[in-house]
Amino acid sequence: MRGVSRQECVGCPERGRCRESRASWMFFVIGMIATVAVRVVTVLAHFNAAYGQIAWYIGVFGFFIFFAYKFKVDRARHRLIVERKLMDKVARGETMSPEDRELIGALLCALSSNKDRINYFLIFVSSALAILAAVYFDFIR
Repeated sequence: MRGVSRQECVGCPERGRCRESRASWMFFVIGMIATVAVRVVTVLAHFNAAYGQIAWYIGVFGFFIFFAYKFKVDRARHRLIVERKLMDKVARGETMSPEDRELIGALLCALSSNKDRINYFLIFVSSALAILAAVYFDFIR
């Protein structure tokens, strides 16, 4: 399926055919590194300003790469939805071709990715830890 990330989904009827690409995993890891790097800036800056600055650059550059990739993937998915008029077909209850059903299955599979949940969890936890560390270094220590 052109432009749609295929991935393995629990309970997905496409499970045998869905696969996460190596590129999607590479960009996922870049995003995770960027997430952690941005959150440790404050802590590292208290030990050495240069370390904090390096972490900031790693984080911002990593986010730039990660979100450029996500934008490209989302734009490709959106283009397919528009080209195939999937929203209109669903809204009108029209009969869909096997290709349309396969595309919808792939899109739903992509939306149920565990990577997004892991990403959100890491952002939440690392943000909470960064706030606690910042409060400690700025007000308690």
